[in-house]
Amino acid sequence: MPVKQAEFFVSNSDPAKCPSPDRPEYAFIGRSNVGKSSLINMLTGRSGLAKISGKPGKTQLINHFIIDNEWYLVDLPGYGYAQVSKTEREKFAALITGYLTNRPNLLCIFVLVDSRIEPQKIDLDFMENLGDRGLPFVVVFTKTEKLGPTKLQATLDTYRAKLLERWEEAPTFFVTSAITGAGREDILSFIRPLNEDYVKEQKNERKKRNAGPLRKTGN
Repeated sequence: MPVKQAEFFVSNSDPAKCPSPDRPEYAFIGRSNVGKSSLINMLTGRSGLAKISGKPGKTQLINHFIIDNEWYLVDLPGYGYAQVSKTEREKFAALITGYLTNRPNLLCIFVLVDSRIEPQKIDLDFMENLGDRGLPFVVVFTKTEKLGPTKLQATLDTYRAKLLERWEEAPTFFVTSAITGAGREDILSFIRPLNEDYVKEQKNERKKRNAGPLRKTGN
C-alpha cells in the first residue's frame, strides 16, 4: 500500500523541541551525499518533500515529516562531511546523539550506505555505536541502479561479512533505488507492522492507567 499523504511537519536544532512523541517514528541517516533526500522522496511518492541538493552537508536540522497522519519520518543531518569545521562536526554529532537517545517513540533507524562504495569505517563505527546504545537499526543500500545484479550481490556479501566481524548477526538489509523505486514496498512493509504493534501497546498502556488500583470489597 503506497503512502497516501506526506507533509513537512517541523525542523529544529534542539532534540528537546521535537514533536510530542505520540506517534511511531523512523529516522533516516547516512554519510553526506548518500542519497537520503532522494530516498525519502521516493518512499513517500513526493518528489519535492525532502529538498535535494548537489552540495553535501545541506541537511543541518532535524526534519520531521508526518506520513498519513500516523507516523513520523525523520531526516537527520548527514555525518562524516569533511568540508566543515571540527566544531561544526561536533555540533552535528551532539545533535544526532541527543535526538537518537531521547526519543521513546523512535522504533527504528535506517542507516543509508552507498552501494557503489566498499564498507567504510565511519559507517561501521556508527552502526556499532547504535548497537552499543541498544538502538534498533537496519541498513539501506542506495543507488543500486548503478550496479548489475552480480556486482550488487557481491557488495551485499562483502558488507555482510564485514559486519559479522563485529556482530553475531547481521542487521536487516534493504536494497533501494530512488531512480527505479526499488525497495519502496519492502521498507513500507517493514514499517507497517511496527506501527500496528506500537498502536496496540499504547492502547494497552492507556487501559492499564485508566483501570486504576484494585479495591478490596467488603463481605
